[in-house]
Amino acid sequence: MAAPSITAEIGRVPIEARRASAGFWSDSWWRLRHDPTTMAALAVLLLLVLLALGADVLSDNFFHWSFSQQQLTQAYRKPTLDEPAFWLGADNLGRSQIVRLLYGGRVSLFVGMFGMAVLMTVGVTIGLTAGYFRGVWDDVTVWLVSTLNSIPTLFLLLIIGALFRLDAVILPIFIGLISWPGICNLARGQTFGLREREYVTAARTIGASDARILARHILPNVMPLLIVIALIDVGNIILTESGLSFLGFGIQPPQPSWGNMLSGAREFYFRGPHLIYAPGILISLTVLCTYLIGDGLRDALDPRLRGSVTGRRRR
Repeated sequence: MAAPSITAEIGRVPIEARRASAGFWSDSWWRLRHDPTTMAALAVLLLLVLLALGADVLSDNFFHWSFSQQQLTQAYRKPTLDEPAFWLGADNLGRSQIVRLLYGGRVSLFVGMFGMAVLMTVGVTIGLTAGYFRGVWDDVTVWLVSTLNSIPTLFLLLIIGALFRLDAVILPIFIGLISWPGICNLARGQTFGLREREYVTAARTIGASDARILARHILPNVMPLLIVIALIDVGNIILTESGLSFLGFGIQPPQPSWGNMLSGAREFYFRGPHLIYAPGILISLTVLCTYLIGDGLRDALDPRLRGSVTGRRRR
């Protein structure tokens, strides 16, 4: 009788054992793919990003209407299926609402992503170095974090908005430079424990430089948690930009963003209530998706769930 093949034997191995023997990133990706809520949120967010990136192509070849094109005879036009450009109606100047939403999404999503990149770069760099080197630099970091946390972020941004004209590049830089203390504290706290681990001591013993230890041994162990926080911060930054633009201190017209479109629509609520719904829904949907993806990543990257098939913690 022929011996069973290796493939057949592997097929009989319980799925729990195969998941437990998988690598960290492989196991995390497997659990993420089997989380329908996270994957649905990721699909919606990717769709919004693709629509925003394709705003020029869609406006020229499908809607045949630019975001700045005005036609006063179409002012406050209700949503209609007659023309694609007016599927979501028109604003007070007869501009296509759906086309402006596409361009506004490009601005709002860019502000969220770029602001997150600035925040992560500053916060992670300061947090890792403060937690690793300690001493005077750690004391200075604690003072900076305490000082920034004691200042209301919104009021500080309102002052900056009153002093400077904020565009889609300057605004996320300011938001990132103000909002880094949270991620800094997280990176610093994680580094405190990692710097005393055996593999860090061994690397230091064989002569590895501090920069190499931080880049090769500490940062990779901190990144899974930081990725989760970064995605949640994208939603927070989009909300911050929308709030500032709603108050008139963020992205200024004629450049559209979901925030200033919402701000402009409030003045014409009784004549064009349809102008409020779309930007408000898109802001809420984007923030919800980033929160759901962050929550799913938190479960997928949790080392306590290694080898889990259902994604639930073992008792």
